[in-house]
Amino acid sequence: MEMDVNYLLHRQQMSLMRAQSSRSQQGRDAYENLAQSYTDRIDAHRRENERLIIRAH
Repeated sequence: MEMDVNYLLHRQQMSLMRAQSSRSQQGRDAYENLAQSYTDRIDAHRRENERLIIRAH
């Protein structure tokens, strides 16, 4: 499945901004967890692409 990394990067950034502006600790934690989930997906995508590039050479 093709992943739109720009979309994930955008969502990660928005989650971090929302965490920063949240008035409650619970809201900050929720947005920070969401941002971390986007980070994990971005990292997985990058690792997969590295393997594909190495195999192509």
